[in-house]
Amino acid sequence: MTIKDIARLSGCGVATVSRVLNQHPDVSEETRRRVMAVVEEYGFQPNNNAKHLKQQAGTSITILVKGTQNMLFADLVERVQALLQDSGRDAAVYYLDEDADEVGYALQLCRERKPIGILFLGGDLERFQAGFAGITIPCVLLTNTAGELGFDNLSSLTTDDREAAVQVIRFLAEQGHRNIGVLGGNWSCSQISYHRLTGCRDACRDLGLPFDLDRQCEPCRYSMAEAYDATLRLLSRCPDLTAIFAMSDVMAMGTIRALRDLGRRVPEDISVVGYDGIPMAQFSVPRLSTVRQDTQLLAERGVDILLRNIERKNRPVHEVAPFQLVRGESVAVLGGAAASGA
Repeated sequence: MTIKDIARLSGCGVATVSRVLNQHPDVSEETRRRVMAVVEEYGFQPNNNAKHLKQQAGTSITILVKGTQNMLFADLVERVQALLQDSGRDAAVYYLDEDADEVGYALQLCRERKPIGILFLGGDLERFQAGFAGITIPCVLLTNTAGELGFDNLSSLTTDDREAAVQVIRFLAEQGHRNIGVLGGNWSCSQISYHRLTGCRDACRDLGLPFDLDRQCEPCRYSMAEAYDATLRLLSRCPDLTAIFAMSDVMAMGTIRALRDLGRRVPEDISVVGYDGIPMAQFSVPRLSTVRQDTQLLAERGVDILLRNIERKNRPVHEVAPFQLVRGESVAVLGGAAASGA
């Protein structure tokens, strides 16, 4: 019996099961009861997990994942854990809600678990600016840049989110799309979402395309369900859109489902582009056009930087990983547009 087995039998995600077994408070009572019912029925011993984590205190590396439904992070966690295992390092993974204070939680873990290093998957730079000074161990932030913060023990590795969004809008414009909607993210507190939104705005301005933030853009959390509802809101006030750029593949899949339920075909009636390049996107129907982030490189460099900083006290580094615009089947060429390269 493994955590994956419990997830399958209880109908919950692996991250949710992990939070239940580690007694995280951000789980509903109904979900907790479902997970624990499976635990009790099959004799799984969650206390062994807690005991193992306690034994790791002072020797392990913490992986702090911001967001419980981010499939890009799920891929990164798997790769990072494998790399750390190959390096003979123990790792403890903690999942937080995407609006949670990851720096405050990391400070608590430093007091209670005493890890030797932390790998942040996602993070809010304002929270780092406000509270990271209390963390003294080496840390690496993946998928956001911390170069301007100036902390001696914080490195970062990210994708150029603004430029990737610019290329998405240019790609859609090349296919003849002028009325483009943007879906997802909390632009007031998520730098990643803000950078992608900024790229969309700048590209629309440069190309002479309309860009009305209040009309064409709809924020939502990084989940299929919330993207589904956000798509309905977006189309209700902006029915003339011919394309939607969703800020993650997970959201794009929620968008495609919503469009189908509205009787809109993808891409014949409306085109959709995602972001991340998760494996599932290449098995969706239609195959999703998306920005593919290099998760293998992000994981390898993130682990290498962190281990070097732990072992040799190296100076922090801040790098930008390349991305690829994948032209799938979810974007249609509108009449009169050049189809070259599509």
